[in-house]
Amino acid sequence: MFITENFLLRTPSAVNLYHNFAKPMPIIDYHSHLQPSEIADNKHFRNITEVWLSGDHYKWRAMRAAGVDERFITSNASDREKFDKWAWTVPQTLRNPLYHWTHLELARVFSITDRLLNPQTADYIWNTTNELLQQDNFTVRELIRRSNVEVICTTDDPIDTLEHHKRIAADKSCEVKVFPTFRPDKIFNINALLPNGGVPTKESLRDYNVYIDKLAAAANIKINDFDSLLEAIKIRHDYFHQHGCRLSDHGFREFNYYGTAERLTNSNCDKIFQKLRNRSPDIEQIDSIDEMVLSSVLMREIAKLDAEKGWTIQLHVGVIRNNNTRLFKQSGVDIGCDSMNSDNFITHCFSRFFDHLDKESKLPKTIVYNLNPVDGDMMATMIGNFQDGKTPGKMQYGSGWWFLDQRDGMRRQIDILSNYGLLSKFVGMLTDSRSFLSFTRHEYFRRILCDILGEEVENGLLPSDDELIGNMVNGICYNNAKEYFGFG
Repeated sequence: MFITENFLLRTPSAVNLYHNFAKPMPIIDYHSHLQPSEIADNKHFRNITEVWLSGDHYKWRAMRAAGVDERFITSNASDREKFDKWAWTVPQTLRNPLYHWTHLELARVFSITDRLLNPQTADYIWNTTNELLQQDNFTVRELIRRSNVEVICTTDDPIDTLEHHKRIAADKSCEVKVFPTFRPDKIFNINALLPNGGVPTKESLRDYNVYIDKLAAAANIKINDFDSLLEAIKIRHDYFHQHGCRLSDHGFREFNYYGTAERLTNSNCDKIFQKLRNRSPDIEQIDSIDEMVLSSVLMREIAKLDAEKGWTIQLHVGVIRNNNTRLFKQSGVDIGCDSMNSDNFITHCFSRFFDHLDKESKLPKTIVYNLNPVDGDMMATMIGNFQDGKTPGKMQYGSGWWFLDQRDGMRRQIDILSNYGLLSKFVGMLTDSRSFLSFTRHEYFRRILCDILGEEVENGLLPSDDELIGNMVNGICYNNAKEYFGFG
């Protein structure tokens, strides 16, 4: 047996902390990419491929590295063929976190602990998991319930009707609370999805205006200038708040808060926005500086809305998306062709952004996530400058994200937060996932957390005090998030 009761727990103290304190705590999954429609419909998955491989860019990257043809990854091979290629790939993922995650999910969701996934066991695992997935206790809501999940936050565009969230809220048989998250990236980044970041083109300008038209329709106003754009954002922000939203979320290749106070004005942004909105002939004159000014002011204004409503703003920094143009044209976005970015100006931009909002008493609760590990210490020390002495852990150094969402990355995040801040106030783990099998990511984090603390108790670096250490574990796993986010 590989996934044992004490998997990753290397000391008696770690075993005690995990089983008596961490394991029983419910899950608040405050950042995910789960589809609310599937929760509203209480979906039955047709097979293991649909719930496990569909949309999982981590697995897709590994399969490409192993030499699997794209037909078996994002194209038109059958579900069984795709599963078989994954089963063939898994033995080659030793020391990649996918090896742990794969077998942890098989163990926790399907109770398969007596064999490892490989070509020889593929038939058994395919048949066993598919038979279980047809049972009533393997619907989406049952998978959530059995994982002890109390709250799920999805990721939603400001133009979303939130119809599925309404259905879930009205369904008294649904035990989990599901809230939207306000993700407005498309409002201020016309090049966000272009390969390698891209430069403005007629096509991207067209797509941007089509999106702004949709935003105007959702807000039921005309968007002809920058002020009306801000008004539309506020209308949708209010709408999300009415439906339980308590977080905004923002993703950046580079976090830019550019320019002097004289430049970061609404009137200056109006000139830039008018060129975009009117498809100006001199669109080429909108350079990178103009884009930074526009996005800076929009970010500032959205952060103020967050602060006024008591929301938390999440800043995900440091990803270059869609690097492979060939695969982007073939299969689109979110297929595993993103990577870390290095941004030499992030320190100054964070400082200016936080300081500007803090001076106006409009700095919301904030969680920052870095994709490039070299930025971790900087981020943790920067947010410490803006703790307000009122809200416990107001400024949060977020959990290991994306490429750092693995044992080494989680341990490093815990160490950075411990060295420069208060680990005891950390709001804990999240899945950042599109799969309903990924709640085991919380277990993975909790085991790593308890292993670290248990080892330090054994070595005399922390007191052997169950109440003291156990209460901190309970806080990190559940209590801190419950208090911090204030979900209704």
